[in-house]
Amino acid sequence: MIVHWLPLWFLIFSLFLPRIALVVAWFDRDLVHFHLGTGWIPPLLALLVPRLLILFLIYQDQGFSIWFLIHAIALLMVWGGGSHQVNRRRRRDDY
Repeated sequence: MIVHWLPLWFLIFSLFLPRIALVVAWFDRDLVHFHLGTGWIPPLLALLVPRLLILFLIYQDQGFSIWFLIHAIALLMVWGGGSHQVNRRRRRDDY
């Protein structure tokens, strides 16, 4: 069942700045339709792994759609490419 409650600006903006997109959507009340639970778990996820939270929101809203795939590829690129920069920086500092 596809609902499409997530606005287009959120889907595009969260590709580049996921934490800021979550904060703006929270204050704009665009995420009211999603039940993320109560307590400290949703804010903790938003701080530590915001891309996983965004993937969860997209899956709740649209299921496996093109936006889900685009965000999953962005998640893999960010997580896969981040360690390469750290290792290269460490090797350069060792010399």
